Amino acid sequence: MDPLKMQAPQPPVCPITPSQFLALPFPWPLFQMSFYFSDTAVLLFDFWSVHTPTGMVLSVLVILLLSMFYEAIKMGKAVLLRRALLALPRSLSQESLVEPEEGGTGPAQGRWFRYHVGQTLFHVVQVVLGYTVMLAVMSYNAWIFLGAIAGSTLGYFMVYPLLGRG
Repeated sequence: MDPLKMQAPQPPVCPITPSQFLALPFPWPLFQMSFYFSDTAVLLFDFWSVHTPTGMVLSVLVILLLSMFYEAIKMGKAVLLRRALLALPRSLSQESLVEPEEGGTGPAQGRWFRYHVGQTLFHVVQVVLGYTVMLAVMSYNAWIFLGAIAGSTLGYFMVYPLLGRG
């Protein structure tokens, strides 16, 4: 076969032009940009596709629990911060935190570092949970949004009294 006569592969042709897409009645089929009440939604991943009222109730319950866990993690970080501040030496200087005294690290420095590692892990979990709930809410399903709000409210209500005990 002659290489000069070979044709380059053609890009796929879209079945609809941009002007035809914009002429579709609003809301566009895949771009729901306002809250709606429905028992169907795709949340976060294709495999989390909800098509029944029971599935929606379970999905709202999962989002509610994730929101509650987010609030618990947030309060846990506050408790760890308080403990880390109490673990700091009374006379605080940069040298006392950076350079260990002779004979190894002091107990205050070791405790402070453990609390810092704990806070870092709590922060990572908090960020992952926060973005997960945010992306679920961005499905614009009003039931999911109400589940996130209810979970955040219940989580704060249940966990806040524990802050004083930490």
